[in-house]
Amino acid sequence: MNNLPFKETHLNDNLYLREFEESVDVNDLNWHRDKEDRIVEIIGETDWQLQMDNELPKTMSGKFFIPKETWHRVIKGTGELKVKIKKL
Repeated sequence: MNNLPFKETHLNDNLYLREFEESVDVNDLNWHRDKEDRIVEIIGETDWQLQMDNELPKTMSGKFFIPKETWHRVIKGTGELKVKIKKL
């Protein structure tokens, strides 16, 4: 059973599509760290936000880099969120 707050599709090699539904419970969007560096690309426009450790939340757009083992979380906005993730 997948208890993650998103649906993930493996596109190829190290590239994944993640979809967060509008109905996701905000309590499931926890602070976490990843085991590898990641390049995240936002698909479409969104008001969802990313908060990195010791930083204020920022609206997600374009592409950005998340270093491995860095604490971060997604903050729910309106509608759904779609992102492509390249695990490095």
